[in-house]
Amino acid sequence: MRVVSLFSGAGGLDIGFRKAGFDIVWANDFDKNACASYSKNIGNHIRCGDINHYLDEISDIKNVDLVMGGPPCQGFSVAGKMDPKDPRSEHVWTFTKVVEILNPQAFVMENVKALGQLQKWEPLRVELLKRFRDLGYSVNYIVLNATDFDVPQARERVFFIGFKNNSQIIPDLTKMLEPYKIKAPTVRAALSVLDKAGEGNNIGVCKAKITLTPNPVMRKSPFAGMLFNGLGRPVKIDGYCATLPASMGGNKTPIIDEEELYGNKPGWVQNYHASLLNGGTPMDFQEAPKRLRRLTVEEAALLQTFPRDYEFCGSQSSKFKQIGNAVPPNLGYNIAKMMMDCLLNGELERITFNLSYQMELEAIYE
Repeated sequence: MRVVSLFSGAGGLDIGFRKAGFDIVWANDFDKNACASYSKNIGNHIRCGDINHYLDEISDIKNVDLVMGGPPCQGFSVAGKMDPKDPRSEHVWTFTKVVEILNPQAFVMENVKALGQLQKWEPLRVELLKRFRDLGYSVNYIVLNATDFDVPQARERVFFIGFKNNSQIIPDLTKMLEPYKIKAPTVRAALSVLDKAGEGNNIGVCKAKITLTPNPVMRKSPFAGMLFNGLGRPVKIDGYCATLPASMGGNKTPIIDEEELYGNKPGWVQNYHASLLNGGTPMDFQEAPKRLRRLTVEEAALLQTFPRDYEFCGSQSSKFKQIGNAVPPNLGYNIAKMMMDCLLNGELERITFNLSYQMELEAIYE
């Protein structure tokens, strides 16, 4: 099954699809370091630069079975300005253009959860679905949590998935993906293969200081509020970490409690949070205990489920960015297995009507 990969980054989605048996014949990304990482680990079929400059080359690719990719999300993300006029948002239409050019059997397009859930983006969702249906695809979208697919990270993303089929059929992606769910390991289990930070196979230490804010923003969970200056959140060692952002490398890098991770001691953050909830006084601009540190590059890569031997190119901040921007390979792999079963193993009968959604869509069109 021949695949064209768009907005490939360092190759997270590509790793998953290759593992499932797909053949990635062409890829593209704008980031030079991401392209270097991709070339070093996956293959030299990646082209670096603006995708629009490669449309003629794409047109010459024959017998493409699937198009996949994650167009830039900054214009849609709640972490950004959510500006409909952000030029990066236009790349969802570049994706549809490539689908039109190559006419594959199927496609998979990933983006931030906001594009799949917020009312603000409903007109764009409807137009995307209409565009794909006009091209002859049975298409739907679904928001997935990576923890349901063997990724120790509570990362939610929307996936638009389509099959060249009766365009009036709305595939029930929830039912189609249910057999491929795998409960993720905890952060502790995922990181157990690494040495202590700064040693052996875990040397990519982030040196950004951790300081406590005098005005904490409290939440019920100690892992959800703002107890520290900056946007780095503490990691839930015996659960799942929050979404790893592309802005890691400074004070947005998640925080690890070494004594909890390596010594199985009670978590300092949990105890401090409990103290504040019980009326305790916040610590005033003090540097956090030395047992707290930032996540390393290697730890971030493992929590994103990159292979342990994956080599990232560029500066440390670029490596963090590539990791945070990627689709977790394990999530990609399980989606890819579903796509392979549908396309190669004759299981397209799994595509079932989602009647309520179809009625809603038709009402919107009318």
